[in-house]
Amino acid sequence: MPTPISLSLRSIFTNTDTLPMINKVILVGNLGRDPEMRYLEGNVAVAKFSVATNESYRDKNGEWQTNTEWHEVVAWRGLAERVEKQLHKGSQVFVEGKLTHRKYQDKEGHDKYFTEVVANVIRLLDRKDSKAEGDFGQDSAGSMTSGATGSGDTGSQQNADDDLPF
Repeated sequence: MPTPISLSLRSIFTNTDTLPMINKVILVGNLGRDPEMRYLEGNVAVAKFSVATNESYRDKNGEWQTNTEWHEVVAWRGLAERVEKQLHKGSQVFVEGKLTHRKYQDKEGHDKYFTEVVANVIRLLDRKDSKAEGDFGQDSAGSMTSGATGSGDTGSQQNADDDLPF
């Protein structure tokens, strides 16, 4: 007998016997370095930067410990250009995208594996006066979205700043 959770998920997707697959990452953290901008063939912009997230917990002695995870993020085209203009080391950001894995060979011929988040929505969470935010060409929600994916639903995020738990 399926669990109640699987029944409720299956009821959302009524026309299929299997659940859809989802690859979605959401990060809220701080930039560890300024974005690195490059232009590829055809003048395609790509920006790369790292985001640190922290998790706090109590150890077996009851003392608080903090674990920092580093995530590599890549943004493409117009989103990359907005990232270059707006973000800097220390900026607090909301990043939504998908997890990808790449393999390449280094100069010595060794296989190297790389995991990164390909962003389709990036939102600056730093508090600034409204004039400064407008200077970056943000939409009314302060979001930067990739026009290529169509999944950047900024409408549901427009008033999210006041609802965030931090």
